[in-house]
Amino acid sequence: MSTPKGIEFEPGLFPGHPRGLPTLFFTEMWERFSYYGMRALLTLYLTGATIGTNPGLGFDVVTAGAIYGLYTSMVYLLALPGGWVADQLWGQRKAVFVGGCIIAAGHFSMAVPTRFSFFLGLILIAVGTGLLKPNVSAVVADLYPEGGARRDAGFSIFYMGINVGAMLGPFLCGLLGEGYNWHLGFSLAGIGMIAGLIQFRYGYRNLGNAGILRTERPPEAVARTGRTFFGTCTAVAVGLVAFGMLVSNGTIPLGLADIADYMTYGILGIMGVYFLYVLFWGGHDTDERKKVVVIFWLFLLAALFWSGFEQAGTSLSLFARDFTDRTIGSWEFPASWFAWVNALFIIILAPVFAWFWVWLANRQANPSVPMKFALGLLGLAAGFFVIAWGAANATPGSPVSPSWLVVMYFLHTVGELALSPVGLSAMTKLAPRSRVGQMMGVWFVAAALGNLIAGRVAGRLEGLEPSPLFLSVALIVGGGGLVAVVVSPFMKRLMGDVK
Repeated sequence: MSTPKGIEFEPGLFPGHPRGLPTLFFTEMWERFSYYGMRALLTLYLTGATIGTNPGLGFDVVTAGAIYGLYTSMVYLLALPGGWVADQLWGQRKAVFVGGCIIAAGHFSMAVPTRFSFFLGLILIAVGTGLLKPNVSAVVADLYPEGGARRDAGFSIFYMGINVGAMLGPFLCGLLGEGYNWHLGFSLAGIGMIAGLIQFRYGYRNLGNAGILRTERPPEAVARTGRTFFGTCTAVAVGLVAFGMLVSNGTIPLGLADIADYMTYGILGIMGVYFLYVLFWGGHDTDERKKVVVIFWLFLLAALFWSGFEQAGTSLSLFARDFTDRTIGSWEFPASWFAWVNALFIIILAPVFAWFWVWLANRQANPSVPMKFALGLLGLAAGFFVIAWGAANATPGSPVSPSWLVVMYFLHTVGELALSPVGLSAMTKLAPRSRVGQMMGVWFVAAALGNLIAGRVAGRLEGLEPSPLFLSVALIVGGGGLVAVVVSPFMKRLMGDVK
C-alpha cells in the first residue's frame, strides 16, 4: 500500500501509524482534560455556598441544572456550524487551533472571580469546543485516506487519548479547584488547553496535508461566504445578548429553567419536522426511507441514554458531595474525583468489548445495532437501580460508601460501550449518501437534547430525595430499554443489508 502524499509513518510511539497521530492524540487528550476537568467542578461551584474559604455562586439546584443543561447542550449543537466553518472556510486544522484558543480564553475567563467572567467563559468554551471537537476527529480520518482497518486502529488509539484526558482532568482540576480554590481549578483546565495548543502547533510538520482546506472555489468566493456567515453570527449574537438583557431585567418573564424547557421542546419539534421532510419530500427511495426511520429511532434512544448518563455532571455530583462518605483517615477527598471513574473503566473495558463483539460476530451471534442500543439503556438503568438502592437510607449525617457510586459507574460504562462507539458508525452506514454529514449532525443533536434533559432532571433534587429521583430515572430508562428490545427485530429488518 502506498503512503499518502505528505504523510510519514511513526516508528516509535504508535508504530505503523502516521506521525501526525501522536499530535492529534495529545491535542484531544488535553482538550478533554480541560473540558472534563471544568465540568467536574461546574455544578459543585454553581451550588456552592457563597461564604467560606472557597465560595461558590450559591444557585439553587433547579437553576444550576438548567445552566448545566444549556451549556453542555450548546457544546454539541455548536459542533454543527463548527464543522461547516471547517469544511467551507478554514479547513479542519485552522478550526482546531482557533477553537482551542477560544477554549483556553474561556477557562481563564472563568478563573476571574466574577459572575460576568464566569458566564462569558462558559460561552467561549462552548463556541471553541464546537470548532475543535468535530474537526480534530476529521483530521484523524484525513491521516488515513485509504480507510480500512488501520484507520479503525488509529481511531481506537485516538479514543484512548480522549479517556486519558477525561480521567486526569477531574482528578487534578478537582483536587485543586474543590480542595483549594474553584478558580485555580478553572485555571488549570486552561493551562491544559494551552499545553494541547502548543504541541498541536509544533506538530503541524507531522500532519502533511491533513486538515488543510480543500475547495475548488476561488478565494474571493470563500471570503464572500465567510463575510456572510460571520455577519449572520454577529447578528445572532447581538440578538441573544438583547434577549438575555430583557430576561435579566424582567421585561421577558422567563427563568433559565423555562429557557431550557423551551429549548428542549424546540429541538424535538425541529428534529421531528426534519425527519418528516427527509422521509416524505427528501427524494429518497423506499430502502433509504426505511433506514431513515431506523436513524430516527436510534436518535430517540441516544437522547434518552444521554439524559441519564449525563447525570454524572449534575445530580450524581451533588449526591457524591452531600450523601457519600469521602473520608480516607482524617482527609476528605473531592466529590469531583468520582467524575474520572467512568473514564478509567472505559480504558479498561473498551478492549474487552472490542474483542467480545468480534468473538460474537465470528459465531454469527453479534447483536444488531438497535439491540446494542437497547442493551446500553438497560446497562444505564441497572446503574441507576444500584444507586437508588444505595441512596435509600443515605443522609448527610449518615453517608453511603463510595462503592455504590463505583459499581454504578461500572454499569454505566458497560451501557456506554454498548451504545456510544457504534452510534456514529451506524449513522454513516444508514444515512442516504447525500445526507451523511446531516446524519452525523443528528448524533450531536441527540447528545445536546440528552444534556438538556439531564440538567432539568437534576433540578428535581430540589424537591425530591435522591433515591426516588434515581429510581425514577432507572424506571424510565429501563422501560425505554425494554421497549427497544421488543422493537429491535423490526428495526433490524428495516436496516436491510446494513450490519
